[in-house]
Amino acid sequence: GPVFCAGHDLKELTAARSQADKGQAFFSQTMTKCSAVMQAIIACPKPVIAAVNGVAAGAGANIALACDIVLASNKACFIQAFSKIGLIPDSGGTYILPRLIGYAKAKALGMLGDKLSAQEAENMGMIYKCVDASEFEEKHLELANQLASLPPLGIQYTKKLFESSMHNSLDQQLELEKEYQVRAGHTNDYHECVKAFIEKRKPEIKGT
Repeated sequence: GPVFCAGHDLKELTAARSQADKGQAFFSQTMTKCSAVMQAIIACPKPVIAAVNGVAAGAGANIALACDIVLASNKACFIQAFSKIGLIPDSGGTYILPRLIGYAKAKALGMLGDKLSAQEAENMGMIYKCVDASEFEEKHLELANQLASLPPLGIQYTKKLFESSMHNSLDQQLELEKEYQVRAGHTNDYHECVKAFIEKRKPEIKGT
């Protein structure tokens, strides 16, 4: 459809809130489910692409931003809509946004709930790239195929290292880089890619 994800169903949340004995439990359960989604995306060893074709609002925006690469149509937009209804940015919003665009901009967006075009999101470093809607289908499939053609273990290790860098010190990160570069250097794909480069041919990637 025309929307990537509009966030929580407000009618459902309102209905739950009207039941005093169930409202708080429903909110808690909903947040637990949202947290599980975010953790699954981040923990997934495979790269996750968000192909954002339309509105990404509230939790929907933060689900997209949790992905490894975000490609958006120029008809898409991102909205931290929570403040408009008296809520806080959930689904990792207060964690992800400051790390993507900086503390000052993240806090302002979280409080003001400004609607950002995909181009504005790209300009501030929130997403990887904004493409014309007429090329969107072609471009996101092209991106997926490009990732799929690369040695998968190297991509898996790269994802893990970037995630670890969010909480590691420089010394810890350098040690982790050394560990995983040794692992990567012992893969068959690494040796095949080097050999193919020297022989000026396309490598045969096997994922080992």
